[in-house]
Amino acid sequence: MDWVETLVVVLHVLIAVALVTLVLLQQGKGANAGAAFGGGASQTVFGSEGSSSFLTRATTLLAIVFFVTSFSLAVFAKQRAEVAGEAGIPVVQESPAASDAGQAEGDSATESEAGRGDENKLPELE
Repeated sequence: MDWVETLVVVLHVLIAVALVTLVLLQQGKGANAGAAFGGGASQTVFGSEGSSSFLTRATTLLAIVFFVTSFSLAVFAKQRAEVAGEAGIPVVQESPAASDAGQAEGDSATESEAGRGDENKLPELE
């Protein structure tokens, strides 16, 4: 399973670099579509519509694949966390005894609040 995760991470990084490159290659709405390739004659490289539709479709496809790899990496991370929990790695949990000991140290503050019957431990603004 580790090689699948490694493959997805490598694919994710390559797609991220390609996505950044494609976004930087695209021109604004008002710019000439062939300006990125040195002039109007190079528009025929991508067909009669120019590079705008090709770059837009490629960006859309790479963005979809990027989201899929992101989601699959999240699933891998969740599985690793579940396996780590089952492997006997200690998990920090607050025990009732620890909370009782914390209350014994601050008895003077809790007594004044207990007299009011208010469970809010935040100080009041004056």
